[in-house]
Amino acid sequence: MIKVLIADDQAMVRQGFGALLAAQPDLLVVGDAANGADAVTEVRRLSPDVVLMDVRMPVMDGLEATRRLTSGNAAAGPRVLILTTFDLDDYVYEALRAGASGFLLKDAPAADLVNAVRVVASGEALLAPSVTRRLIAEFAARPHPNRPRPVVLNALTPRETDVLRLIARGRSNQEIATDLVVAEQTVKTHIGRILGKLGLRDRAQAVVLAYETGLVAAGE
Repeated sequence: MIKVLIADDQAMVRQGFGALLAAQPDLLVVGDAANGADAVTEVRRLSPDVVLMDVRMPVMDGLEATRRLTSGNAAAGPRVLILTTFDLDDYVYEALRAGASGFLLKDAPAADLVNAVRVVASGEALLAPSVTRRLIAEFAARPHPNRPRPVVLNALTPRETDVLRLIARGRSNQEIATDLVVAEQTVKTHIGRILGKLGLRDRAQAVVLAYETGLVAAGE
């Protein structure tokens, strides 16, 4: 059973999403919150697996709440799925940098919301390739001078480095397997090792790290 907490300042949104998720046999809505501060408090009290986090909320916004929930041990704490009405705006980008596992537009189909919760809860937290490419475009528009390549990247094998570059270019696991002529399960194994060595929570953070460290440059 996947435990979910919904954080949104609109009661109708919390109730609507709550009813949708509660109707699924494998999902359990354990609580909700009307602002980021309450979300942090409720997460510590209820220990959900996934938090649906709105960005713009009073008292504490979703960005700060996400930072507080994902700081520390990369493997600890809930997975945060950002909910937004803005398609890849600054808030979403900053949320991914803060440690969110992905994002979803509030007007997405119901099936997409349910699937997103399951994917994030699984630990894979996969961003769809199309979303990754738009994230790349957003990153390319930002100046990032003097991006040193951290020593930690030296821990990756040449093949793991190749996989990380392909993740950052928006390739799916299947596409990476085809590019490298390996089995898809092998790709998943490489990704798990990459995340472990770099102390990352999921694929979303891997994409951001690859661009911020200069391992991959926008437009490559």
